[in-house]
Amino acid sequence: MNIIPYERKFKGEHFSCGKPALDNYFLRNVTTDVSSGASTCFVIIDENESVIAFYTLSADSIPSVDAPHELKKKINYPHIPVILLGRLAVDQNYKGKSYGKLLLIDALKKSVLVSKTQVGSMALIVDPIDEEAENFYVKYGFTKIPDSGKMFMTIRKIEEAIGLSS
Repeated sequence: MNIIPYERKFKGEHFSCGKPALDNYFLRNVTTDVSSGASTCFVIIDENESVIAFYTLSADSIPSVDAPHELKKKINYPHIPVILLGRLAVDQNYKGKSYGKLLLIDALKKSVLVSKTQVGSMALIVDPIDEEAENFYVKYGFTKIPDSGKMFMTIRKIEEAIGLSS
């Protein structure tokens, strides 16, 4: 299965991951967010061009005062540049087939590439929608940011985890 950039022509009207906020986002907002440049979206589609999984990335920052020591010790700026993995979802009919893991690995790789070649960033941030999502990210090495609900992985840690460190 290939992970490709979202296009409006892909069929998403029947997408359902079982989490209304993610389903509604995909059905109502993804096209606008992508066309406006607010985020990028990557999808896995089936042979009928129906979306079976997706994730979004966008530029973001976190206030230095709220950042984990691991990030704020490296620079002296009021905000720390990060990449936001805003949403990641797999249609219920395709759960248990490692599509979530594939999407996350792709997002990790893209985050390193963007950070090193296009827009500097120090970490990938996620804001898990629920405990199930939080457990998913913990399993892959994300760390909680105290008092925020968000989690992060530094770009350096991502490089090491996926074998891209120099």
